[in-house]
Amino acid sequence: MYTKMDLPSVTVLPLLIVVFTGVYYVYNEVMRFMSKSMVQNKVVVITDAVSGMGSECARLFHEGGARLVLCGPRWDKLESLHDSLCSGSDPSKTFTPKLVLLDFSDMENISDVIAEIGECYGCVDVLICNSSMKVKAPVQNHSLEMDKTVMDVNYFGPITLAKGVLPLMITRRTGQFVLANSIQGKLALPFRTSYAASKHAVQAFFDCLRAEVEEYGISVSTISHTFINSVPQNTTPSKTPPTNPLWAYISCLLNTHGVSPNDLAHEIVRTVNRHRREVLLAHPIPWIALYIRSLLPSFFFAVVAAGVKDGAMAEQLK
Repeated sequence: MYTKMDLPSVTVLPLLIVVFTGVYYVYNEVMRFMSKSMVQNKVVVITDAVSGMGSECARLFHEGGARLVLCGPRWDKLESLHDSLCSGSDPSKTFTPKLVLLDFSDMENISDVIAEIGECYGCVDVLICNSSMKVKAPVQNHSLEMDKTVMDVNYFGPITLAKGVLPLMITRRTGQFVLANSIQGKLALPFRTSYAASKHAVQAFFDCLRAEVEEYGISVSTISHTFINSVPQNTTPSKTPPTNPLWAYISCLLNTHGVSPNDLAHEIVRTVNRHRREVLLAHPIPWIALYIRSLLPSFFFAVVAAGVKDGAMAEQLK
């Protein structure tokens, strides 16, 4: 039997839950409002706006009132994205996006593209480099020509564009570069020789750039994420599961611990608002793998090599 003194303690937990829920709701509403207000009127360039993540990112920035410059290799997809953004938006609160054809696999016209981007609004506040070309193959089956193409799309294209818009930012002493990079810019895995190399290279470039442009009030942010779940996960077990138990466990976690385009787009918006320098968007297993790679490299190499010998690793890696 409870006494009168015991009654208040019984209601403490429900009361705390109600208070916490209310505070959490208010916090989310405030942060959502601030996210929109902080990007309002900013000129935001997205290099691959027609990708799943790029289109989600464009939607969030468009709703926030940013002045978008949407880039992509296909005009029909750019127009489709343009129409979808404008059809459900309030013209008094949003800007009509500008479209620019951009294909990093064709570097011959990159100077014209840079000039066109600069002419859209006369300045660039945020450049989001999210273009990426993925190739999976054993190194002996990977042509040198394909290596060069991957480097153009993943490295030379983004850095050439960054160098092109940098003078606009230095003149105004403000701006932000955001690199949506793969975690393989930090952790290389087999059958990704060209891809991992290009991601390491572009990561290093923007890390160096960060220190060089800080004196001009320009910030550089890098987001290292795991593979993007562009389609719902296939829960059907593999027909040829790895025979190595340890690698079977790791590859299973790698396949199920990706990031959705929507989550990555929201992280990009948060990174722009908070000017975070570096973000690792990954589940615990990739985090642990990074630490093992640094602290116990021999063990890491042995586990990965065992996975390669298994023969099914090429099908398991994403």
